[in-house]
Amino acid sequence: MTHHKLPEVARRLARIEGHVKGIRKMIDEGKSYPEIVQQITAVRAALDGAMGVIIDDLVEGVSQSPHGKRKQAATELKDTVSKIL
Repeated sequence: MTHHKLPEVARRLARIEGHVKGIRKMIDEGKSYPEIVQQITAVRAALDGAMGVIIDDLVEGVSQSPHGKRKQAATELKDTVSKIL
């Protein structure tokens, strides 16, 4: 796998980490459940976005792999997608 998009994944996870800390602060401040759930939903969507970047990178890895390495790259893609589903 190329891991070309790993820096983008790291940036997204750093933002998600900050967002989760914000949710913890909301809890400490006694914010309402609807407000907290709204933010948790946003974090879930952000995690899905990070997984999407990883899948994109894996797909690119399959298409850009030398012929002899494509089966290995395709297996890695398949295994990763099966964990999501």
